[in-house]
Amino acid sequence: MQDADDGSCWWQLDDAALLARLDCNRDGLTSAAAAQRQPPARPTLSMPAALRRATLALLRRFANPLVLILLIAGAVSAAMGEIANAVIIASIIVISVSLDAYQEARSADAAQRLQQSLAHWATVLRDGQPTRIAASAVVPGDLLLLQAGDIVPADARLLTTQNLLVNQALLTGESYPVEKRVGTNAEPASAAADAPDAVLAGSAIQSGSATALAVLTGPDTELGQIGTDISKREKPTAFDMDVQGFGMFIMRLTLFLVLFVLLVNALFHRPWLESFMFAVALAVGLTPELLPMIVSVTLARGAMRLARKHVIVKQLAVIQNLGAMDVFCSDKTGTLTEAIIRLDRTIDLQANPSQTVRDLLVVNSFFASGARSALDEAVLSGPDTRCDGWTLVGQLPFDFDRRRASVLVQGSRERLLIAKGAPEDILRVCTQYTPQPDLPPQALDEAARQRATQAFLDLEQAGFRILAVATRAMPEALGVQASDESNMVLHGYAAFMDPPKRGAAAALKALRSSGVKIKIISGDSEGVTRHLCTLLHLPIKGVLTGRALALMDAATLRAKVEDTTIFCRMTPSQKERVVLACKHLGHTVGYLGDGINDAPALHAADVGMSVESAADVARDAARVILLRRSLSVVHDGVMEGRRTAMNVLKYILMGTSSNFGNMFSMAGAALFLPFLPMLPVQILLNNMLYDISELPIPLDNVDAGDMAAPRRLDIASIRRFMLIVGPVSSVFDFVTFYLLLHVLDANEAMF
Repeated sequence: MQDADDGSCWWQLDDAALLARLDCNRDGLTSAAAAQRQPPARPTLSMPAALRRATLALLRRFANPLVLILLIAGAVSAAMGEIANAVIIASIIVISVSLDAYQEARSADAAQRLQQSLAHWATVLRDGQPTRIAASAVVPGDLLLLQAGDIVPADARLLTTQNLLVNQALLTGESYPVEKRVGTNAEPASAAADAPDAVLAGSAIQSGSATALAVLTGPDTELGQIGTDISKREKPTAFDMDVQGFGMFIMRLTLFLVLFVLLVNALFHRPWLESFMFAVALAVGLTPELLPMIVSVTLARGAMRLARKHVIVKQLAVIQNLGAMDVFCSDKTGTLTEAIIRLDRTIDLQANPSQTVRDLLVVNSFFASGARSALDEAVLSGPDTRCDGWTLVGQLPFDFDRRRASVLVQGSRERLLIAKGAPEDILRVCTQYTPQPDLPPQALDEAARQRATQAFLDLEQAGFRILAVATRAMPEALGVQASDESNMVLHGYAAFMDPPKRGAAAALKALRSSGVKIKIISGDSEGVTRHLCTLLHLPIKGVLTGRALALMDAATLRAKVEDTTIFCRMTPSQKERVVLACKHLGHTVGYLGDGINDAPALHAADVGMSVESAADVARDAARVILLRRSLSVVHDGVMEGRRTAMNVLKYILMGTSSNFGNMFSMAGAALFLPFLPMLPVQILLNNMLYDISELPIPLDNVDAGDMAAPRRLDIASIRRFMLIVGPVSSVFDFVTFYLLLHVLDANEAMF
């Protein structure tokens, strides 16, 4: 949403400007004003969504050029009274279209699923009183009253906050909750999710409370835009376009052959009706009538094999796209990583492993009151987390001003104040540090402070979430207050991370060795994503941030995307732009993600992949569902797609070359035979019998060398094969005609 005057985004405006723009104040709206701002009701459709989708899907299948040829031929046959021909053609159409439609009859309504992720209820200030209303009734200008456990119902500007911690994983994919507070941004955020005083619809209030001004509601929110994107009609995939191109080529060739036959028969003054029916039969004979059915059967068999490998395919054409996939894009959190925060290491200021730091951290987390954070859970999930020798005396819970949590505990020999928190804020209250566990504390002078600062900056740059640990001896204290957090001794740091999935590195290596480029598209920071790529042994060619991408037009992005491996701090719409840019360059693109923020990219990709435990919207937007959280099944899917593509290609090469050769022979024979070489019904039956003989092709094996690289239907190579092999087979037909006419003296009845 852009401001009419200066073009700045709503989260970049100050409170006064935003209130004026929304024509409201800090006291909320009246019921009458809210009613006037409600959007008009949308008309409902009489046809159920599922039935409407199925009907449109069936009608789209009749738009296939190959089916159109058969429809025209069948209609002409029926009009001319050739009922047998019309019945045969109609049977071919019904079998092909029905089987193909049946395989994809079940479709997901992702936009409807998205509504389940929105808040159902909201508390607003109406007529000066807190009022609980349906979330769908919130309008721009409402004053939201948010507290722990609430789902934010609108994109909103924070007006007041108290220790507010917001989980934005639904929209950004980040594992860690984000602190939000009121204040002027030193540097305007490029995205609303990055603004410290903005909250987005679908986010969860993890702790604290706030009042917020609703700015965007319903489909205008960031989450609503995702719903709009995934409810759009899907664009043709790479396989769809390949088959469409092949169909248009056959249609043009058919038209040329029909006109040629009609012209020749007109020159020889043959009966026009008989000639026309012969030309129609040739058109049908040239068409690989059972291609849709052969493709469907081949794909269905491939889908069954993938199901045994814990991969569910929702749309059969995606198997072909898996075989053609040459760019694989993946989200980071939950797909390449475990989506579980773990304590990776504890170190002293010399970067050496420190058991002392770990022990102190365990005691602090064990005695911390209130809801434990994800970092506390990570600390206490490790070994040796018992604190039998310690007793709690007092504590100072975490708050967003101090950014520390401290406990005063009594041990067997000492009473100790143990603090953990953000490194900058722990350093601020420290005057000493321990160079080594067995040495006494030393003064934290400027040089030592710089070394300590650089130590945690290096860890952050490597992608870790850092906590600092400090202590202070308080032998006579009976309680603790904030002023006691001073003159402390810095012991070291704890580094947390979301570890990569087991087997992810091997799976990515297998994909790369199979000719598939890997790109990581994440809402997380550059440091975190770089560190993950290092752990996965994934070479990094280039990095592009969401802030930089926002300034690029489509052409600039297309020029950049080819040589970029990491895309970080990406919004949902930016993820989609990256996928579309790759597709525009001619790549067949796969995308793996499991969050709502991945839904637009999943919808746009040729192969959208998600996991069974993903958000409903992501799972519904995807075309492939992985029943196991393992990237190895992606490589299995790629190999199965290539096997299927090769078997479909075999049918096309065999069918088109044979059909073209036969029809070329029939058309050529019309030049010197005084009668038709075959009746139309004979041509149709011959073609159908040949196609039926090729039904076992889906069962055929494929050489390993044919699956070493991505596979697409190359129309140019198919055309060359058909135009070379077809006429070669016609040579034998012409020899047969010659023997029948001049050696055996065959007449029209024998033919």
